[in-house]
Amino acid sequence: MSLNSDIESIVKSVGLELYDAVIVNENDETIFRVSVLSSEIVDEKRKGISLDECVELTHLISPLLDVTPPVSGEYRLEVGSPGIERKLTTLAHFKKSVGDNLSLLLNEKEKIKGKLIKVEGNKLFLQKDDEIVEIDFNDVKKARTYFEW
Repeated sequence: MSLNSDIESIVKSVGLELYDAVIVNENDETIFRVSVLSSEIVDEKRKGISLDECVELTHLISPLLDVTPPVSGEYRLEVGSPGIERKLTTLAHFKKSVGDNLSLLLNEKEKIKGKLIKVEGNKLFLQKDDEIVEIDFNDVKKARTYFEW
């Protein structure tokens, strides 16, 4: 099994979903960032995750990383939510963001904002005003969720 699938198994064991596990460099520090989502849907939105859940996951994932480190050298483990406004880079990210407002930049430099209503295969379906727009995942250059205040 890979490190990512081992982490995903640990995350699932506490009733959460793995959103992403990435290595980032910030302020001359290497961070192994594990982002998780609640699997519970409340009023058509994902329930938030608590600090206690993040701490519990940190304690569960840390021993695994002692055996299989994600990078050579020093790093810091960070477990948290990907946030209410987050980048979407994989088809899996889109599937986990159904019901969220998205801002997309397409290959033709066209910008589209709308609510993601479903993902079927490689097709994304956004509710934009009074119409449903179908977009091929491969046409998306950048994507992120956004929150309307």
